[in-house]
Formats: sequence, structure tokens, C-alpha cells
Amino acid sequence: MRKLKELIIEKVILICGLASIFFVVLIFLFLLKEGLAVFKIVSPFKFLFGKSWYPISEPPQLGILPLVLGSLLVTVGAVIISIPIGVGCAIYIAEIAPLKIKEALKTGIELLTAIPSVVLGFIGMVTLVPLAKNIFHIPTGLTALSGSIMLAFMAMPTIVSIAEDALYSVPKTYKEGALALGATHWQAIWRVMLPAASSGILAAVMLGIGRVIGETMAVMMITGNAAVIPSSILAPVRTLTATIAAEMGEAVVGSEHYFALFAIGIVLFVISFAINVTADLFLHKRQ
Repeated sequence: MRKLKELIIEKVILICGLASIFFVVLIFLFLLKEGLAVFKIVSPFKFLFGKSWYPISEPPQLGILPLVLGSLLVTVGAVIISIPIGVGCAIYIAEIAPLKIKEALKTGIELLTAIPSVVLGFIGMVTLVPLAKNIFHIPTGLTALSGSIMLAFMAMPTIVSIAEDALYSVPKTYKEGALALGATHWQAIWRVMLPAASSGILAAVMLGIGRVIGETMAVMMITGNAAVIPSSILAPVRTLTATIAAEMGEAVVGSEHYFALFAIGIVLFVISFAINVTADLFLHKRQ
């Protein structure tokens, strides 16, 4: 009876795993079915590298280069801000903080992930946008910088949590051996713990980047939604995700605009898939 129960549980888990893969494949096939139709109207090169996004003009101009550059600019800014702070917080929690402070910090960081993105976007509109406008003396605070700061704040809980787990999983004998050989506490962390946990930290960074690229509501609310090639990080931008969220409700089913939005979904799917696969490879890397 015990073997039968184990067999049933194993089969159920196998079916769940296969079902998740099956659903991902179905989503990708649906995106391909709807999105590839746009290439009957515009070539893939012009779609990816065109500089004008005017989908309802006549004829429609379906170039997503401004959207790709907007997403890239916001993502790079968020990564530059979130990685040093996130990894530093993980080091402090895993190796330096007293037990009571460590538990409080871990709980607080995990609670941050539960805040809805639309709430964070609203907070950013009320506080961050006017602050950026006053500090840099620019016409509007709805810029790529505002989006980068907010997305960095949203990515940090993921980076901190996974990086802290990676540091915690390093055998304690590594650190004890370094201290026994005369290394200081910081030298043991920098020269021993961080290299040993590097694969997990890189995976945390990649998953944080994936969170940044896939974010929609917050970035749509505070980046200005200007579908133009950005001149600087203090200029309004529009991201790929914000374009889909803002325009899908207005697109006529079966129109060029409709198919172009699904083609943007294909681009996002490929980018997110590549980031997650890379993170998984780093996570399972054997030194």
C-alpha cells in the first residue's frame, strides 16, 4: 500500500510538471499564431528596428525600436541600482546581522514582495516623480530614471532573498577555515563566501532582471509613456509591457495594431525565457 501511494504521488507530481510545460508551450503557440500575422504587413527587420510606433496611422508605422530601447534603459538603470544594494543587504543578513535583526529583516523583505505593483506605481507618482522633477529641474518627473528607481525597489526583494539563501547554503567550514588561516571577517566574506555562492548570486540577479523586464503597471504609471527613442535617462520613455497594457484594450481584433501587440508579446516572451534559462544555468552550475 505504501508503494502504491508513493507511485500515485510520483505520477501526480509528474503530471503537474508536464502540465506546466504544456501550458507554457500553448501560450507561446498562441502568441505565434496571433503575432506572426504582423509580418505579412511589415518585415521583421522593420518591426524590430523601425524608429516610429504609430499603429493607428495610415499606413501604420510598426517599429518597436523606441519601445525596446525604453525597456532596455529602464532595466539597465534598475539593475545598476538594485544589484549593489541587494547583494549588500544579502551579505549583511547572512553574515553580519545578529539573529533578531536577521529575522526581522528577512520578514520585512519578504513582505515587500506582497505589495501590488499598482500601489508602488501610485506611491512613485506621488513622491518620486515630483522629487525627480525638482532635483533635476526638468519639465516632468515621468522619466526613465523614475521608472528605474521604482523597478530597482521592486527587484531588490527577489535579489536579497535568493542571494541570502545562496550565501547561507555555503558550508560553514569554508568560512571557519579562512578565519583559522588568519583572514579577517570581511576577507573571509569577500574572498571565500562570495566566490562560493557566486552561482546563486548570479541567479538572483538574473531573476531580478526578469522581474524588472516583466513589470507593467508601475512602469506605465511613472515613465511618461512616450514612444520615442530616449535621449537620456531623464527623458520620458515607453516600455514593451506598458505598450501592451495601454493599447490592447483599444486595438481592433484582427487589425495590424492587434497583431503587432501580440508580436511584442513574442519579443517579451523570448527575452523572459532567455533570462530564466540563464538564471537556471547559473543556479545549477558546478564549480
